[in-house]
Amino acid sequence: MDIAAAASVSKKIKPPVVEVGIIGWVKTNLFSGWLNSLLTLVMLFILWKIIPPFIKWAFIDSNWISTSEQCRDAAGACWSIIPANIRFITFGFFPHDQQWRPLIAMIMLVGLLFFSQDRKRWKKSLAYAWIAGLIIMGLLMKGGLLGLKSVESTQWGGLPLTLLLAIFGLTAAYPLGVILALGRQSKMPIVRSLCVVYIELIRGVPLITLLFMSSVVFPLFLPEGITVDKILRAQVAIILFTTAYIAEVVRGGLQGMSQGQYEAAKSLGLNYYQTMRLVILPQALKIVIPPTVSVLISAFKDTSLVVIIALYDLLKTTQSVLSDPKWMAYS
Repeated sequence: MDIAAAASVSKKIKPPVVEVGIIGWVKTNLFSGWLNSLLTLVMLFILWKIIPPFIKWAFIDSNWISTSEQCRDAAGACWSIIPANIRFITFGFFPHDQQWRPLIAMIMLVGLLFFSQDRKRWKKSLAYAWIAGLIIMGLLMKGGLLGLKSVESTQWGGLPLTLLLAIFGLTAAYPLGVILALGRQSKMPIVRSLCVVYIELIRGVPLITLLFMSSVVFPLFLPEGITVDKILRAQVAIILFTTAYIAEVVRGGLQGMSQGQYEAAKSLGLNYYQTMRLVILPQALKIVIPPTVSVLISAFKDTSLVVIIALYDLLKTTQSVLSDPKWMAYS
C-alpha cells in the first residue's frame, strides 16, 4: 500500500525547472535574491557612471597626433607621446636610418617561434632554418658585412633587446635546468652535491647582483686587452639565474612521479636514459607547466634589470620617454 502511495506522489511532483543559456545564468548568478539583485543594480550604476566618461576621455576626446602644447588645452587623453616617440621606445638608440634591420630581425624571430610550435615540423629542415635565421639576425643587428653599417651592441635597446635576452635566455636555460634537476635527483653524491650547491647559491642571490658582477667584477679577471660584449655578459647572467629556478620547478615534477612509473619502465628493460626520456620526463614536465609558465613570465620581466649595466630594454626606453619634461605632465 505504501509503494502505491509513493508511486502516485512521484507522478504528481514535476521535475525542477532548469534554466539554461544567458538568461538562466543571469537569473542564477545576478538576480537570485533581493540582496544579490540590489548589489547587481548598484554595480551597474557605478559602471554606468565610470565607463562612458572614461571612453570619452580615452578615445573620443583623445589626441593622437597633436604636440605637447596642444595636449595642454585638450580635454581628453594625450596619446601623442606614443607616435612621437615610437621609434625610440621600440628600438632604443639604434641608428634612425638603420632601424629596419632590427625590425626584420624581430619578424624573423617571431616567425621562427610560431613555425616551431607544431612538433610535426621538428625536422632537420627546421634546425637548418633556425641556424640560418640566427646568422641573418646577428648580421642584421651587428652589421659590418655586406654593406651594412656596423652598430655597437651598446646602441641596441627597446623591444629587440628584450626579446633577445628573454627568448634566448629561456631557450638555453630550460634544458640546463632539466639537467640540473636530474643531477639533483642523482644517486652519485658528487653530482648531486654540485647541483644542490649551484641551485641554492644562485637562488639565494638576486639577479641584479649577478648582472652587476658580470658587468663590473668579471672584467677584472680578464687579461688586459680582452673584453667580452656587455650584452653577452648580461645574457649569461640571465641564463645562469633562470636555470636554477627552472631546475627547482622540474625537480617538483620529478618528485611528483609515483614509484610505479620507475618500476614499470624497469620491467620493460629500459635503462636510465630511456626511462627519463620516454617515461618520466614527459609526465613530469607536463605536471609543472603552470609553474614553468610563471618562470617564463618572470624572465621577461627580469630583463628590465639590465638598466643597472646601462642597457635600455623596452621598459626603460618607455620610462625615459615618460620622464621627458616635455611630456611628463601627460604621462
